[in-house]
Amino acid sequence: MANELTPVVVAVDDDFRIRESITSLLESAGYAPAVFSSAEEFLGSAAMTTAMCVITDVRMPGMDGIELQRRIKLQRPTLPVILMSAHHDAGTRQKAIDEGAIAFLYKPFDATDLLTIVQLALSKAT
Repeated sequence: MANELTPVVVAVDDDFRIRESITSLLESAGYAPAVFSSAEEFLGSAAMTTAMCVITDVRMPGMDGIELQRRIKLQRPTLPVILMSAHHDAGTRQKAIDEGAIAFLYKPFDATDLLTIVQLALSKAT
């Protein structure tokens, strides 16, 4: 069970398997994962105020990850965002980085790489 000292790391992805995988990975690393199947679900949740880092897919039904990143930056400008995608699109990757993403990963990604990036994001957030 998480306490106020355990960083809440949010994962937003419409793929249940990805959410489950990230949840397991984050828990094993000692983080408190909060997972959502859509950007809208996350934005309407209490996790929007407690998150210390957000990992989001780019392509999702409804609001995509780039728009989610924009909305996060309006409400919480210093909240680190990591974007991920199964689609190798250099333009989307560059757009995400230009708009402030701390990193952009292509799926499938290495678990160690994701944890290293989360750790870096949390060190910048505090």
